Amino acid sequence: MTRLDDLTGPSNALAPHYSRFRVAERLLLTGHSHQAWPDVAARGQLEAYDDAAAEVDDKWERALGKADVLRAGFRRLLGDPEAEIALGASTHELVVRLLSALDLRNRPRLVTTDGEFHSARRQLARLAEEGVDVVRVPTAPVTTLVERMSAAVDDRTAAVLVSSVLFETSWRVPHLSELAARCERVGVELLVDAYHHLGVLPFSIADLGLERAWVVGGGYKYLQLGEGNCFLRLPPQADRMRPVVTGWYAEFGDLSHGAGSPDRLPYAAGAARFAGSTYDPTSHYRAARVLDFFEERGLTPELLREVSLHQRGVLAAAFDDLGAPDPAITRDRETPPDGFGGFLTLHTPHAGRLRAALRRRGVLTDSRGRYLRLGPAPYLTDDQLKAAVGLLGEVLAEERIR
Repeated sequence: MTRLDDLTGPSNALAPHYSRFRVAERLLLTGHSHQAWPDVAARGQLEAYDDAAAEVDDKWERALGKADVLRAGFRRLLGDPEAEIALGASTHELVVRLLSALDLRNRPRLVTTDGEFHSARRQLARLAEEGVDVVRVPTAPVTTLVERMSAAVDDRTAAVLVSSVLFETSWRVPHLSELAARCERVGVELLVDAYHHLGVLPFSIADLGLERAWVVGGGYKYLQLGEGNCFLRLPPQADRMRPVVTGWYAEFGDLSHGAGSPDRLPYAAGAARFAGSTYDPTSHYRAARVLDFFEERGLTPELLREVSLHQRGVLAAAFDDLGAPDPAITRDRETPPDGFGGFLTLHTPHAGRLRAALRRRGVLTDSRGRYLRLGPAPYLTDDQLKAAVGLLGEVLAEERIR
């Protein structure tokens, strides 16, 4: 079983299992966006091909079994063993299916924040162009975000959409249970984006008070599952809903809901009613292998949180040691460490310029507007994290940022 001490010394015990991504040779501070895949992922890819070659169209029995493994993995991560889980290639397609099930004619308001990921941000902006009342609540200060979102909810609101960890700043959104309670009182659907939460913070539907919330997320980031592995957790009231955007897989299973009426399209019960249609199952084969790898190595949410807090602390301390010019580049020092997700955000008007300069020096990271994001991962050593920040110091001097 893996321990924190196995990952912080001159060599990292996990790194040899990521040889195809060469994590020991590169400074990959992309852990908040695209983590490396363990080598076992390649075997999953080949297994998908071998099953297709051997079984041709009969491969689907095996492929659907891999989808069930993925659903079970997401249930564990959500702390919700009985959850109904719909799968999709992206969170966007799952969010669109949910939006299409809302009664926007009679409740034409959606409440969200100005800090949501692009798949939601862009889609909601387009809906606003078509007349939907989209209310964007500023994320700062995050300590009062839920209070301010709750105040924006009224009986014209169809849904509230919010992240549990904000993708630009890494702020954790506190008091989600209060927002959930407000939504339930007014008959509003609550969608929580947990993409920047799972794999770096323990998540519990019950502890967060989200039993009646929808939860969306995926495996492209901290879970190391790669593309094509996203989910939508359905709450109990989902069986009353009929998404307009619907694939033929939603006819699988029990068609008792609306069956027998030629004028009313039937839907299967449970998560299948939010299903899509024929898809590439290769991603699920890969995910099943990676989920097994995490289990075998003891990479539990609790350990991953311990690693994340340590690594983000290493990055923050190394940045502080640079004595970088404030406010040309700075970080949030008021929020306690546990108030963040898994990456360090540096606030600077030069974020894009610094990202490009770091890349030229072999440090891969990214930027979003005025935010330079440094994302550690469990397969990196402390020395690699410090080296990356040291190169940032050289870039600041070279670029004459002061």
